[in-house]
Amino acid sequence: MDFTFSEEQQAAAEAAAGVFADVAPDGVPSPADITGAVADDFDRALWARLAEADLLSLLLDEAYGGAGLDAIALCLVLRESAKVLARVPLLESSAAAATVQAYGGEELRSALLARAGRGDLVLTVAAHGRTGHDPAELAVTARRDGDRWVLDGAQTAVPWAHNADLVVVPAHTDADRTVLALVAPDREGVVLAEQISTTGERLAELRLDSVPIARVDVIDADGAWEWLRDLLTAGTCALALGLGTAVLRMTSEYTGKREQFGFPVATFQAVAVQTADRYIDLRAMEATLWQAAWRISSGASGTLPAAADLAVAKIWASEGVRRVVQTAQHLHGGFGADTEYPLHRYHAWAKHLELSLGPAAAHEEALGDLLAAHPLG
Repeated sequence: MDFTFSEEQQAAAEAAAGVFADVAPDGVPSPADITGAVADDFDRALWARLAEADLLSLLLDEAYGGAGLDAIALCLVLRESAKVLARVPLLESSAAAATVQAYGGEELRSALLARAGRGDLVLTVAAHGRTGHDPAELAVTARRDGDRWVLDGAQTAVPWAHNADLVVVPAHTDADRTVLALVAPDREGVVLAEQISTTGERLAELRLDSVPIARVDVIDADGAWEWLRDLLTAGTCALALGLGTAVLRMTSEYTGKREQFGFPVATFQAVAVQTADRYIDLRAMEATLWQAAWRISSGASGTLPAAADLAVAKIWASEGVRRVVQTAQHLHGGFGADTEYPLHRYHAWAKHLELSLGPAAAHEEALGDLLAAHPLG
């Protein structure tokens, strides 16, 4: 197995590191300081810089102004974004645009993709179902009505819905298929009920009451939702990896400077063992992420389907990011709870990622089902 990145992938990561170098985690709005949402909008100035650096069009073909890169490149950029807690819908908009490109009709691609790559059009995805525990594609129904579709249902915890131009909504049809509808949040019959994440950012419960959608704005190709869902999953694992990397670095720097009994606490065996364990967590998160992203990018077959690699990546990301921030809080002592220090922000963001990924036990059960269905022998 070769995890060496291509020159283009490395260039994307370096460009992202350059853009995010100007983002100060200390300046990210803190949920500890504000009641309700920490902000009404995402970081538009940073969004514009990402567009100027061509990082919003990574997955798009040259015909739409993109670089034609893959999920691995996107995950590399997302990893850099999470290190500084970048408040932008980079994952959701990129994944939605890539799905439109791969599965949408020509008219839809022409109308959306170039604008999305320039940052002029912001996309997000409703991917958490009605409660956050049920399949997202079953939370909304879609029925044909002449030359249009009609949507009914609700999706919870939709990120950036209050600020996006279009929300990609998976919906279930009478024919037991899943379609993807692109819904404008201000459309008649659409209601956004505000929800607040652990990060303090605005989420939305998206309610759809007989919302008509033109046929051109609906993707009904087989596999579109599954591909989008897998890309979102890999991207979320990349965010967890980036956040955990930044937190472990922060912890190492702090314990290397903080002294007890005349010695840096990093030299104490108990501290060293805990940080070593968290380093192992990060390496496992990294290896499983790149394996899953490679399966998505290449479409390569294996003994098990790509869903197995994604399940393993989710297990490590969900458990790993929680362990990393908990250890960091412990080793920082009371200083970790200081709202003038950025660690509490990382802790809040880590909890949001952990909840978004879901419990490791559920992914272990899914992996067990896959192993039972595809015997390795």
